[in-house]
Amino acid sequence: MQNGAVDTLGDALAPWAIKAAEFPSNRSEADKLLFLINYAVLAPSSHNAQPWRFRLIDRSLELYADPTRALPVADPDGREQIMSCGAALFNLRMALQHFEFNGEITTLPDANDPDFLARIRLGERSDPTPELDRLFEAIPKRHTCRFPFETCSLPGSLLADLETAARVEGASLSVVDSKAARQVIASLVAEGDRRQYEDLAYRRELAAWVRPNRSQRRDGLPGYAFGVGGLLSYVGPLAIRIFNQGESRGQQDRQVVEGSPLLAVLATPADTPADWLAAGQALQQVLLRATAEGVSASFLNQPLQLPDLRKRLRAIAGHGEPQLLLRLGYGPPVMPTPRRAVNDVLETYFVDQWY
Repeated sequence: MQNGAVDTLGDALAPWAIKAAEFPSNRSEADKLLFLINYAVLAPSSHNAQPWRFRLIDRSLELYADPTRALPVADPDGREQIMSCGAALFNLRMALQHFEFNGEITTLPDANDPDFLARIRLGERSDPTPELDRLFEAIPKRHTCRFPFETCSLPGSLLADLETAARVEGASLSVVDSKAARQVIASLVAEGDRRQYEDLAYRRELAAWVRPNRSQRRDGLPGYAFGVGGLLSYVGPLAIRIFNQGESRGQQDRQVVEGSPLLAVLATPADTPADWLAAGQALQQVLLRATAEGVSASFLNQPLQLPDLRKRLRAIAGHGEPQLLLRLGYGPPVMPTPRRAVNDVLETYFVDQWY
């Protein structure tokens, strides 16, 4: 972290300082499950909306999508929202195994409640593995890097590991090798920028999640995440609402795409909520494996948020339903973005005391 960020922003960055040594090993199952949420909230999400909520009922932790944190313009179907919750679920899985539980997880347990995404129990005791511990330890180190990456290539062995990571979660990660395909994707990203910024409703929605650098809010996108400092970060939301910056944004993002050492498409066999939840878990496993090797990542969602551009991206990806467009490489250290604490995401606390 840079410049005493935790001290400057107070509670907004405190969740990133979670310590595994504080795990309540001698306390109740409820206390253990509550502690695991500390790792879930460190998952990435669109606009850093953190669209998850939890219920603790008896010996179960329930994960829900939070409709009050939806992005109806950028994500009208809730696809990215469920993927974000899938990333949080993967963090929970890694934390369970690190603390020596195999975990009992049921996904989409209630067909009548589409927001109910998973039920998590501790399960039997198990022995963690060094590989899983590497992923667990990467959770508080993973930060989205929106800045230019170094031009050096990523090791082929790492690419193979990332492809395998996506596959074991029921998704695929396809590296965009062709220069022609990369140029087409760069054009799709730039076109997405132009069209989204032309939409006043989109700009208002985005501006609602952009924060000044010293904001005490525990969600959203502070200016420093984009390299905007000082007083300028205070006028950012107003500028987004008033001015159509789509052309300049598109030109910048085109250069980012063309200059990224690795561009990849995360896809799933179909396009259902179950696929979206799997995609989120695949995404987080890819990100944590990359983080463990010192590799940064960021997202280029524009072509995925406009149906016709997504269709064109599907033709380039070659198979499956594209869910995310990623760029990966060696980037500079970045400050984390704010996170809500456990009490902020825990909706219901009811525990049967008879155990």
